Amino acid sequence: MRVSNATVRRRLLAAGLICAVMFICLIIRLAYVQLVIGPVIAAKAEDSWRRNVPFTAKRGEIIDRNGIALAYNISTPTVWAIPAQIQDAEGTARKLAEVLGMTEEQVYQIITKRSSIERLQPGGRKITLDKAREVQQLGLAGIIVGEDNDRYYPFDNLASHVLGFTGIDNQGLAGIELKYDEYLSGIQGSIAYLADAAGRQLPNSSEQYIPPKDGLTLQLTLDKHIQSFMEREFDQAMLQLQPKSIIGIAMDPNTGEILAMASRPDYEPANYQQYPSEVYNRNLPIWMTYEPGSTFKIITLAAALEEGKIDLHHDTFFDPGWIEVSGAHLRCWKRGGHGSQTFLEVVQNSCNPGFVLLGQMLGKEVLFDYIKKFGFGAKTGIDMLGEENGILFNLERVGPVELATTSFGQGVSVTPIQQVAAVAAAVNGGKLYKPYVAKAWIDPKSGEVIEERKPELARQVISEETSKLVREALESVVARGTGRNAFIDGYRVGGKTGTAQKVIGGVYSKDEHIVSFIAAAPADDPQVVIYVAVDDPQGIQFGGLVAAPIVRNIMEDTLVYLGIEPRQEQIDKAYQYPDTPIVEVPNLVGLTTTEIYEMLRSDLQIVTSGKGRVIVHQAPKAGTRVEQGSVIRIYLSDSPRDEDHNHHDHHHDHH
Repeated sequence: MRVSNATVRRRLLAAGLICAVMFICLIIRLAYVQLVIGPVIAAKAEDSWRRNVPFTAKRGEIIDRNGIALAYNISTPTVWAIPAQIQDAEGTARKLAEVLGMTEEQVYQIITKRSSIERLQPGGRKITLDKAREVQQLGLAGIIVGEDNDRYYPFDNLASHVLGFTGIDNQGLAGIELKYDEYLSGIQGSIAYLADAAGRQLPNSSEQYIPPKDGLTLQLTLDKHIQSFMEREFDQAMLQLQPKSIIGIAMDPNTGEILAMASRPDYEPANYQQYPSEVYNRNLPIWMTYEPGSTFKIITLAAALEEGKIDLHHDTFFDPGWIEVSGAHLRCWKRGGHGSQTFLEVVQNSCNPGFVLLGQMLGKEVLFDYIKKFGFGAKTGIDMLGEENGILFNLERVGPVELATTSFGQGVSVTPIQQVAAVAAAVNGGKLYKPYVAKAWIDPKSGEVIEERKPELARQVISEETSKLVREALESVVARGTGRNAFIDGYRVGGKTGTAQKVIGGVYSKDEHIVSFIAAAPADDPQVVIYVAVDDPQGIQFGGLVAAPIVRNIMEDTLVYLGIEPRQEQIDKAYQYPDTPIVEVPNLVGLTTTEIYEMLRSDLQIVTSGKGRVIVHQAPKAGTRVEQGSVIRIYLSDSPRDEDHNHHDHHHDHH
């Protein structure tokens, strides 16, 4: 059939229009691909060609409040293989095996894998710098040494339960290392290069170095020196007392900052695998719950004083050695009782019947309200993992006996950190602070403080007036009561003993106790609170005999270290055998030997140096307080005019 020219023209026009539309669509599509999504596609293509050799970020250091490093990093490079770039697999395996201490077969299997990059482990992982240089000097194609680092704890086991430890991949696994892992880890860097489908580096392409971003430096509230004082005493106590465990916390009562936290048994973070998991997984100062015993009486005392139930100095109580509550005989620790006492003496003597009376005066609702206000029965919120709640009686089930036993610290279960925070509130003016260990985050390059934590007040529990009375009572406990073994001459120390039977299998043990002592100093303006609990020491199990001397030693070194000057306006110690009294050294300079022997007291011994009749120098100097029976060395000369010359000569001879 013949087609008309008009039809042909129409068909050609239609075909042309279709082609034109298709061409316009193609141009639009090309423009979209080229201009709009082109960069995205190109980036995806480049990513598919890119290969990365990881460079581990340096984990943030952990330092104490004074900047002393407690955990930092040591450079430990790691060897990587890029299988596609290796030209002689057998030769490469042979050379690497010799340097890395691996078998040729081990190395060969790794470097011939069908993957973009492989780590040569175990021999090539976290190697020494010398070993890394050896690998680099081999000049092997496809073998690269990447940056890595290992965690180092310079003081071995110091503060191990606080610090925790890291794993092979520099990841936090316990303690602060785990709690703040996100901030300590940093961001990994790399060396990037472009490769073809076979993994070979593309010609004329350059490597791109993306530096790692190091983790932030974490400054703790801990003081390395106070931590050392505590752990030194714990090591001695473990040898002498052979307890199951020892727990200790030192805290600034005016901020909630933890100055030291330790327990025994402990471990070395760098070698944690060599210790039982129950040792490194349990931070006892925040995890262990137990009946506190008489240290809990501070709470009952504070509540009674705040409610105006007693006058410490004028109200009295007669203790026959027991008190009857709903048919139950609750006994005092002293057989025969303490007789007639003021309530200050009730505290000094840690008299259970006296505290039962205080509990009865308050009633269960008021007493338990104060117990909760002081933070018991709930976590303190300290920024550490594994804190427990402690256990209180359900108020509905508290009868007269439960009220009585709670008043002297039996039947209630607490954690050490709760005990410290509560007592700190009782002596610091009534302010309950939230305890914490992370003080500040610091930029490792600039040293700039990025974030600093401020003290967090939970609540005002008691008044400053009541707190002052509590401080006075606790100072009397140390000077004249059951806490005498914590007395430090020249420093005002307040404290309280604790001896509590352990609950084993649901019943009270007859021979296992947790003995404790808590102290605050200076007693008129506390700067530090120290708590120590000893679980089942061998021998006599009383807090005043076992825990108080440990606290005393830690406290004395801490007060001297903090630069707190000794003062003499403390309450005089009531000495009891076998206590050694403290005496003041008299001024002997200028006296003759005849005069000194006529006036000398029997409580000091004299040792002489030099020749002559006149005393020109003495050691210790006049006014120093020493134990009775101490030796005083005097330096003699023929005349006072020779004092300077002879002092120099004799001092030289003495040394």
